Amino acid sequence: MEYNHLTSEQRCQIYTLRSIGKNQKEIAEHLEVSPSTISREIRRNSGLKGYRNQQADFKARERRTTASSRPKCMLRSVIEFIEEKLREKWSPDQISGVLKANGTPISHERIYLHVWEDKRAGGELYKHLRHGGKKYNRRSSGKSGRGCIPNRVDIKERPSVVEKKTRLGDWEGDTIIGAKQQGAILSLVDRKSKFTKLAKLKNKSAAGVVEAITVAVDQLPHEALHTITFDNGKEFSSHEIISYQTGARCYFATPYHSWERGLNEHTNGLVRQYFPKSSNLLEISKKEIQFVEDALNNRPRKVLGYRTPREVFLGQKRPQRIALHY
Repeated sequence: MEYNHLTSEQRCQIYTLRSIGKNQKEIAEHLEVSPSTISREIRRNSGLKGYRNQQADFKARERRTTASSRPKCMLRSVIEFIEEKLREKWSPDQISGVLKANGTPISHERIYLHVWEDKRAGGELYKHLRHGGKKYNRRSSGKSGRGCIPNRVDIKERPSVVEKKTRLGDWEGDTIIGAKQQGAILSLVDRKSKFTKLAKLKNKSAAGVVEAITVAVDQLPHEALHTITFDNGKEFSSHEIISYQTGARCYFATPYHSWERGLNEHTNGLVRQYFPKSSNLLEISKKEIQFVEDALNNRPRKVLGYRTPREVFLGQKRPQRIALHY
C-alpha cells in the first residue's frame, strides 16, 4: 500500500477510535491505510499524555518544516565543480547561475552554506570569496551593504604615507549624533597634529555633510589637505563631490574596524565631555561648537611632546610659553 501523509481529519479519527478501544489494525482498516502507518503515527507523534490529534498534527507539521529547510545533499561532481570555480574567484551567484543553466538548480545560498561548512571543518574555501571571508547576509536581513556608498575607495588603497603620520593633511572624519537622533556635529581630525575641526550639521544627509566639510576646510592651506578617511555611514556617500570641492582624496575604513580611525573615535570621546550623549545637538550653537574646537586645539598633548595641536599644525617648534605667577 502506498504511503501518504495523514490529514488532520484522519488524526482526529485515530484519536476518537483509540478512545473507544479500537486497536491499530481496526483503525487502519477504518482509514484504509497500512497498519504500519498507524503504528508509526502513534509512535512518532504521541506526547507525555499519550496520543492527541491536535498535538500529533503540530508535531508532524513541525517535522516536515524542519526537513524541508535542511540543505539538500549535492553530488560529488557538483561539489567538485563548485570548489574549483570558487578557487578561480567565481562568486557563488555566478556558480549558481551556470549550474541552473545546465539543469542543476543549486542556489547561491546553498553554496555559501557549503563554504561555511568547509570552514568549520578546517577548510579554506572561504578565503576565495571576494569579500575576504565576510559572512554572507541574506537579502531579507536588511544588513547587506551598509551605507550603499557608490564608488567607495577602500582604506587598503590609501597611500602608505598616511599610516606613518609624518605629514600634515591626512584627516579622519565622522559624525557625532545627538540624543534620539536630534542634531549632529561633523568632526575632522588631522592624523599628525591632532588638530580638530568641528562643524554643526544642518542635517545628517550627504548634502549636509558636503556643505559642512567645504566650510570647515575652506581656510586650510592646500598643502594641509591630502586625504580624508571616513567610516561607512551613508552620509559620506557624496565623497566624490567632497574630493572635487576640497581636493582631498577620500577613503573608507573597513566596516566594523573602528580602530582604523582610532584618532577620530578618541577625539569624538573628547567632544562628548562637552556634549554628552544625552545632549540634543539641535540646541547647540555654532559658538559653543567653536569653543570646544578651540579648547581641544589649545590643549597640550603628551603624544605631541606637550605641544598643542594648533602649535604642531602651524609649525611651531616649542610649547607655548605660560606666565606663572607665584
